[in-house]
Amino acid sequence: MSYAADSLSPAVTRAQRAAGVTLSGLIVAFLVFDSVIKLIPLPVVTETMAGLGYSADPALARLLGVITLGCAILYAIPRTLVLGAILLTGLLGGAIATHLRVGSPVFSHLLFGVYLGVMAWGALYLRNEAVRKMIPFFHRSF
Repeated sequence: MSYAADSLSPAVTRAQRAAGVTLSGLIVAFLVFDSVIKLIPLPVVTETMAGLGYSADPALARLLGVITLGCAILYAIPRTLVLGAILLTGLLGGAIATHLRVGSPVFSHLLFGVYLGVMAWGALYLRNEAVRKMIPFFHRSF
């Protein structure tokens, strides 16, 4: 196994980078889709928000759409991807708390934010050496 220079974390291989970019693309595509349906906003969005205990006001849906789109854009830009992932983690935490509060099904609704967060950070771990340094799953034995 080759290691990055001056690092205890393994160097990023071409296959890992490709997998990370693909996974990041899926996350961004989902976030853009989620943003668009909130920006329109589709009736299913306002109905779902009301069911979760929020106001069915389309302005609130649009605001959430703008926030989600901002996170997606920051996550999609290589220079700001870590900031985007951090903000996305906060957004997903709010979604998890909402589903916990209303008693949503655990594996399909409550943990969906966890699944997205793990995918987002896993993609960064696969493709970004700086993230590997922050989260050292592997270490060099001497």
